[in-house]
Amino acid sequence: MEAKFINPYTDFGFKKLFGEEASKDLLIDFLNTILPASDRIKELQLTNPENLPEYPDGRRAVFDIHCRNERGEAFIVEMQKAYQHYFKDRALFYSTFPLQQQAPQGEWDFQLKKVYFVAVLDFLYDEAEERQKFSRHIHLKDQDGELFSDKLEFIFLQMPLFNKAENELANHKDKWLYFLKNLVRFEDIPAVLREPIFTLAFATADLAAMNPRERDAYAASLKIYRDNVNVIDSAYQKGVAQGIEQGIEQVIEQGIEQGIEQGEIKQQLAIAKKSKAAGIAPTLIAQITGLTESEIAAL
Repeated sequence: MEAKFINPYTDFGFKKLFGEEASKDLLIDFLNTILPASDRIKELQLTNPENLPEYPDGRRAVFDIHCRNERGEAFIVEMQKAYQHYFKDRALFYSTFPLQQQAPQGEWDFQLKKVYFVAVLDFLYDEAEERQKFSRHIHLKDQDGELFSDKLEFIFLQMPLFNKAENELANHKDKWLYFLKNLVRFEDIPAVLREPIFTLAFATADLAAMNPRERDAYAASLKIYRDNVNVIDSAYQKGVAQGIEQGIEQVIEQGIEQGIEQGEIKQQLAIAKKSKAAGIAPTLIAQITGLTESEIAAL
């Protein structure tokens, strides 16, 4: 059955929901659910990220929106489908550009506006510690955990760790996460999401309300998404198969090694028993077999 609403994990879907002037209120409301109360946004201006370099790994699995709030603070909001090596390093690298762009021509006292890097991730980090944390807020802190600077903040949301059902949603943040996680599967607006902001979100995501050009753009974006999913799934299955094969080989090799080792031990014990029965000195038996004198005495 064809989906009624767009998939927010596609480039088109993510930017349709959060990256257009008409849907700016959705982005503001979503960000305000994950930001501290002191950092709440009243207004956002979408900015052109043309000064930022393109991602070297392509833009098919990483979609981003750049904006500034009424205080001039910068936001990079990402949706990322697939795990990549050095993900945190890349987040650090791209967060430095909005910092550097604040430098004016001429004299400057280096006072910075805050930069937020918000990533909605459809994968888990390859680190056991972080797999247990759905939401991570990261600041620059010293060795005692005291804040060094509040000018750079990272917020990572690992969506696979959000598994709440409709009757378990406790707050507005939960509702947004439930909306994003399940949007493509909804056939109608759930009762728990019948609020003005989500009514707007569903209207924005409604495929039937889009014009032919938008539907074609979404279809192309959805194809890229599905291709990426197939590549990831194929790589995973290949990795599982290779792991099983390697595991079998290791078990066989270990069994052979253990068998040889056990055979050698049996042979040593047999020699020691015969030598002891023949009245050969324990010291000499130990030299011949490699057993200790106490082991020989126990035979």
